[in-house]
Amino acid sequence: MHVPAGERCMAISVAVAVGEQTADELVNRLVPKIKSLKVAPYTDSSAEMGPVVTKDAKERIESYIQSGIDQGAQLVVDGRGINLQGYENGYFLGGTLFDHVTTDMDIYTDEIFGPVLAVVRADEYESALKMVNEHEYGNGTAIFTRDGDAARDFT
Repeated sequence: MHVPAGERCMAISVAVAVGEQTADELVNRLVPKIKSLKVAPYTDSSAEMGPVVTKDAKERIESYIQSGIDQGAQLVVDGRGINLQGYENGYFLGGTLFDHVTTDMDIYTDEIFGPVLAVVRADEYESALKMVNEHEYGNGTAIFTRDGDAARDFT
C-alpha cells in the first residue's frame, strides 16, 4: 500500500534496545535499510515514502532533527536535503535515524509525525519497560524477543 502523504499514527518512532550489543546490531541493520528507502512522488509505483503533507510539516520535522543533534543524540542517517528532479519544491524527507537518544530529548518525548526513528539504549529489560510505561504517548508498543518469559511479562 502506498500512502502519497500523511502519517500513520501507529508508526514506531522510538526503538528501545536492551543491551549495547543488541543496540549496535539494531542500528547496524537499520542503516542500510533506511538509506535504501526509495523516496519518490506517489505516482512512482516503486516509491516507499512520499512527501510529507505541507511545507510547515517538513520544516517542523527538520527542526526536530536539528533539535536531536543540538541535544546530543547521534545522527546516524540524515534524511534532510532530499531533492528530486522535477519535484524541487516538494516536501520530501528521507528516513532519519538517531542513536544514543535519551528520555529527556525532544525527539523522544514528542510525536514527530515524520520519518525519524530514535534508538534509546537500555541496560536491562526492566528499565526499558519502565521507559515504555512512563512515556506520555504510549499509543502502541511491541516487543521483539526470543525470550518467552520476557514476552509474557511484557503483555
